[in-house]
Amino acid sequence: MNTPRRQLINLLRGWPSTSLLPTTLVAQASSATFTNTKEAFPALCYGPDSGHEELRIALAQWLTTFYTPNSQFTVGNAASSVSPIDPVRICITGGASQNLACILQVFTDPLYTRGIWCISPMYFLAGRVFEDNGFSGRTFHAVPEDDEGLDISILEQGLQRDEDLLRSLTKDQQHQQHQRLKPLWPTNKHFRRVIYAVPTFSNPSSQTMSVKRRIQLVQLARRFDALVITDDVYDQLQWYSDSKIAAKAPDLASQPRIVDIDRFLDGGASEFGNAVSNGSFSKIIAPGVRTGWAEGTKALAHGLGQCGSSRSGGAPSQAMAAALTRIVESGQLQEHITNTLQPAYSARYVCMMNWIEKLLVPLGVVLPQTNRNIMGGFFIWLELPALLHGDGVARRAKDEEELIIGPGSFFVVPGDTTHNQKLIHSVRVCLAWEDEDSLEEGIRRLARVIRRMLDEGDAGDTGEKLVVSASAITNP
Repeated sequence: MNTPRRQLINLLRGWPSTSLLPTTLVAQASSATFTNTKEAFPALCYGPDSGHEELRIALAQWLTTFYTPNSQFTVGNAASSVSPIDPVRICITGGASQNLACILQVFTDPLYTRGIWCISPMYFLAGRVFEDNGFSGRTFHAVPEDDEGLDISILEQGLQRDEDLLRSLTKDQQHQQHQRLKPLWPTNKHFRRVIYAVPTFSNPSSQTMSVKRRIQLVQLARRFDALVITDDVYDQLQWYSDSKIAAKAPDLASQPRIVDIDRFLDGGASEFGNAVSNGSFSKIIAPGVRTGWAEGTKALAHGLGQCGSSRSGGAPSQAMAAALTRIVESGQLQEHITNTLQPAYSARYVCMMNWIEKLLVPLGVVLPQTNRNIMGGFFIWLELPALLHGDGVARRAKDEEELIIGPGSFFVVPGDTTHNQKLIHSVRVCLAWEDEDSLEEGIRRLARVIRRMLDEGDAGDTGEKLVVSASAITNP
């Protein structure tokens, strides 16, 4: 008699749970938009290059309320000290991933731009976007994290080495460094370097970069002609780490964005600035709406809207942008985040952390950066006992326990193995996709695998890469 197969638990998939998707909200907004010809006709036609104007206005108002940007880089200031975000700083996009590609198309050149400095561990699907834009191999540089986020000293050393190398070239070689594959339009510039990070509730590490580190990052970007691209997609999904007050979530951003620091630091940003914030509705409404926004200086936002694909057909997601406008400007988005998403994710976080601390920590698993007052995002990064390799643990979890997790090797910066040692002994688990019962059971299964491997002395280092189905890793 065959033993019934256990239900698969997927702690790799970085999707919002289907139980949290606001289907009624989207249906009502869509119906109201497309049954009103004054809204429907513009929504169903080609849109302006920078995106649906009403959504840009609504986003500017909402983001101003949430981030309370001002020249002191503080959070939660009195309304009188807040500097409102101008809608001209915003460009509507087809989501964070699509927009990363557009940013690279407009503001980089494979010959002129000397390299990409990426936080490590890195959101691994971003690597393909960079590679599709001509960056691979030696042009990738990994920057590890410390307790304050991206290690600024290692970043500075890398940027300085690159600058010294550039200056050491002969005149003919330097001339070659000014050649370009792409035309340079009046509406854009090409940056010498790009820095990529997820500064708040990072994917995959869940770490949050300190304000001091964010200021230093902007200063370095200005000094070395770099564009800092930040995925700010988890900022609103936050809660207090103390389980006693986790049900009450903070109303304002936990940190100022890097793009806000660039806006005000030392007299303000240059024409195109040195930072762009990549926002998305994927985590706070649904991935399928394929709509997001970018914020930077007026010139950067306008230049981004001049990307060839946008000029050809107008801003992406024009129809959905019109429907989302109703959800944002009515306050329903904010209510959905406050009343549905934050309580659900904070409860899942508390559940998962309780079982991690009860079952995994006694086995030698380490939780980095857990002493913060405010936590958030979709992920928890686990450092395994030094003996164990993440690929081996993930492989045995799938084979023996019907559990899918993300091994640390998924999140290495492609082409740079300098800082990979800690990564290969780590794994990432997601709290967003499965319900609380499955999260508990998933940690129990992971604990059984780790305990068995420790008892057997199996490091799990077979030299083979973990292979999982495409459906398991799509948009992780």
